[in-house]
Amino acid sequence: MTVSQTQADSQRDFAEVVVRKLRVAGFTALWAGGCVRDLLVGLTPKDYDVATDARPEQVRDVFGRRRTRAVGESFGVIIVLGPNRAAGQIEVATFRNDGQYIDGRRPESVEFSSPEEDARRRDFTINGMFYDPVEEKVLDFVGGETDLKRGVLRAIGTARHRFEEDKLRLLRAVRFAAAFDFTLEEDTAQAAREMASQITVVSAERIAQELRRMLSHRNRAVAIRLCREVNLLPHILPELNAVSGDEQLWRELLTALTALGEMDFSIGLGLLFCSAIDQSGLAEKPASQLVLDAGKRLRLSNDEIHHAEWLVRFRDVLSCVQELSLARLKRVLSEPLAEDLLALLEARLYATGSSCEPVEFCRRFLAENSPEVINPPPLISGDQLIAAGFRPGPRFKHILEVVRDAQLNLEISDSDEAMDLALRIADGE
Repeated sequence: MTVSQTQADSQRDFAEVVVRKLRVAGFTALWAGGCVRDLLVGLTPKDYDVATDARPEQVRDVFGRRRTRAVGESFGVIIVLGPNRAAGQIEVATFRNDGQYIDGRRPESVEFSSPEEDARRRDFTINGMFYDPVEEKVLDFVGGETDLKRGVLRAIGTARHRFEEDKLRLLRAVRFAAAFDFTLEEDTAQAAREMASQITVVSAERIAQELRRMLSHRNRAVAIRLCREVNLLPHILPELNAVSGDEQLWRELLTALTALGEMDFSIGLGLLFCSAIDQSGLAEKPASQLVLDAGKRLRLSNDEIHHAEWLVRFRDVLSCVQELSLARLKRVLSEPLAEDLLALLEARLYATGSSCEPVEFCRRFLAENSPEVINPPPLISGDQLIAAGFRPGPRFKHILEVVRDAQLNLEISDSDEAMDLALRIADGE
């Protein structure tokens, strides 16, 4: 049994303990939301949520103050800490009705209620079910089980009302439909199309979090396609407007996104920007700036922006790999993100029906040469040049670069040859 499976079992066991302890104390308690959905489709839940008729203070009384945290007590939410790290923690929420949503994000107030009322205030039917782990049965007041079997993503109640409450649900509808490869129910899809422009009231951070989940998933192409179909794409990724208006380029982009397979967010994002830049014909400097500007707009982390920007900047370097000098090839393949660059290039070549030989060549090169061969320690350092009488500056940096290239091209092999070359470069200038 793997560690991850052991942890999953511990989390499930603890989630059942929480339900049983609340039951013993005289309360109703059920698993709720996404964990129920995942269990019904055969997935291992990432976490478990419990819904109960116990009030927040009663939940804390049952489990003790030391084992609970009041992170959302005004909304009826208490965190119950597990006995160890593997067990994790469980979010326990009191059954509730939501008051008016005044900012398109969260309710102004809540009113504690029944399981059925709690289910009907949730977003989508597949997320609105409860599960009784003691009696091992589903409690479904919204038709979620039927929609799971039909492969349909449907808003609970009136779709427009659900989206008006929380505009982020516009993106969540796309993400859930894509992740499970479900069809968007027509009323839900139509409401999303009509309200798509309102996604801009949602914070950049929340939009970015949904994009991370979409572009990290193997069904990222489905998610991006659905964003276009419900008119969200121009509002969250306007950089793709030109690509989405060209059917051939659009098909190539979706094919490339699919070909990426299991990759992280920044590679998917980099691929989107590569397509946008190829269509617009931007020069290299604006290409990098496009990524930087979009990354800042979406409030991405510096690491995510750097990752995507580097992939975009080097997107075409390896496409004509056999024309590169040995030094240039080694420099690129020794970069920490080289494997990601190869994955991105392979997806782009596959999408356009081009030969993947450049990628295969690079992978053979990596397999046949050790890291020490591809990226050996420099033969001379800046300190050595200074000791030899060189002054730091642009010329100084140029000399180091030329000497390094000569080393990587196997034109020199020791520090004496490196210093001799440095002196000859200096004399020649």
